Amino acid sequence: MSAPRQLRCAGVTVRAVVFDFDGTLAVPTLDFGVMRRAVAEAMAAHLTPPERPDLPVMEWIAHTARLLEERSPVGASALHAEAHAAIRRVEVQAAARGSLFPFTRPMLAALAAMGVPVAIVTRNCPEAVRAVFPDVDALCPCLLTRDDVPSVKPDPDHLLRALDGIGRAPGEALMVGDHPMDIVTGRRAGTLTAGVASGESPADALHAAGADMVADHCGDLMARLGLSGMDETGGMGGMGGMG
Repeated sequence: MSAPRQLRCAGVTVRAVVFDFDGTLAVPTLDFGVMRRAVAEAMAAHLTPPERPDLPVMEWIAHTARLLEERSPVGASALHAEAHAAIRRVEVQAAARGSLFPFTRPMLAALAAMGVPVAIVTRNCPEAVRAVFPDVDALCPCLLTRDDVPSVKPDPDHLLRALDGIGRAPGEALMVGDHPMDIVTGRRAGTLTAGVASGESPADALHAAGADMVADHCGDLMARLGLSGMDETGGMGGMGGMG
């Protein structure tokens, strides 16, 4: 039997892979425009939210709650809770239409067979992730949703907690995601980074964020990194189909 191959990225042996979820392992179904409108409506019951298209939705909620907190701490707390409930409703509704990419399960199984532990870090809620990926615990030893951490990505603590959970150091790990935020998170944490253009961001945006590698999707990425049995279409060459 031949010796197991190693994953290599930017000249470094990769001993752990941390994935984003939506757009990376799962087909993206979230409509962020719908989400922002639902959140704006929830916040408007307490304070007309400022227009901040530069802020992701959770950061927008936090910013608006801070504006209210000085004159009404109770109102700020209610605004925060109701806006987050609106996010969760949109996420769960989107998850009901969701599915994993065909390569996701065989890819995760192949990484496990290669002795490369994996984790998932996501700003999504656990209910939505588990609706799309009910067997996640069987294929991924560490899932950290926003409910599991004090600060979500791009705070590097989100990623560092996942690495601690799988017993790997940042310098031997690869962060994979479909958004520049994932690349920024990995760079802040000290990992290698790879972007996949299977979600909401084009390849040039991932390159501009500083990704060490950019691929069309995770199947293509893992084939290029040297995952045994993968081909660049996302199939498992010599390991059976993706069905």
